[in-house]
Amino acid sequence: MIIVNRSRQTTLAHRATAARTFFERLRGLMLHPGLAPGEALVLVGDNSIHTFFMRFPIDVLYLDRDGRVLRLEEAMPPWRVGPVVGGCRAIVELPPGTIRATHTAVGDLIALGDSED
Repeated sequence: MIIVNRSRQTTLAHRATAARTFFERLRGLMLHPGLAPGEALVLVGDNSIHTFFMRFPIDVLYLDRDGRVLRLEEAMPPWRVGPVVGGCRAIVELPPGTIRATHTAVGDLIALGDSED
């Protein structure tokens, strides 16, 4: 899947994976070696995250049902608990630096797609 910031006309990730089940979301990126540029994990149905057992920081987008950015966090370090974000329906975890490089901001519209075509 790809992730595009429609408000800024920028691609956030071109190799994103969706975690839809409880266990996929719980596992998330724990013990993962890291996210390469262009990779992402989308936690569908979550409104909060943790970075326990992670080895690297991540950029985080909290999205509402329409894909609007409700909150973001740059370079969230390992071993942290994020806030519970009201109205959040999906969380996008990205390599650190992605938010800054794409100028993504609260209120931007994010689209999750099946391909770049």
